[in-house]
Amino acid sequence: MTRFQFNSELDLIFERVVEVSPESLWEAWTTPEKLLPWFCPLPWKTIACEIDLKVGGRFYTVMQSPEGQTFPNVGCYLEVIPNKKLVWTNALEPGFRPINPPEPSPGHECAEFLMTATIMLEPHAIGTKYTAVVQHANSEARVRHESMGFQEGWGAVLDQLVAIINDKK
Repeated sequence: MTRFQFNSELDLIFERVVEVSPESLWEAWTTPEKLLPWFCPLPWKTIACEIDLKVGGRFYTVMQSPEGQTFPNVGCYLEVIPNKKLVWTNALEPGFRPINPPEPSPGHECAEFLMTATIMLEPHAIGTKYTAVVQHANSEARVRHESMGFQEGWGAVLDQLVAIINDKK
């Protein structure tokens, strides 16, 4: 697995141990119909998802605000290690094509900055150590992402994901 150097000026990290297997978490992250119900903190929704699960493949979602506004997000997978690690970026389109700089859109500041996200799943005595790291190009983007509620939002979606997996048991 590729390792990266965490930079507290540029990166955000979310870690938690959950009572769910790495395999169940992986399936929820890599199967469109399983990702849709949990990927946005409620009352936001994810209304569309396409996954081409390979390095250079497409990761596409459409998020919908409570008011009905839609926000498409396209990304490119950089690393795919089944049941262990998933890395994607919104700085590249599928096939590693650089994107045009994002345009600001009211109410959805996340699209205003480029980032690379890494999900790491490590077996743990009670389930999985779940780690999400988001890397930003500059400290302004990291601060903006953090002020949007990074910890709360990523925590909420993980809670939603675990609840859905546990309801299926």
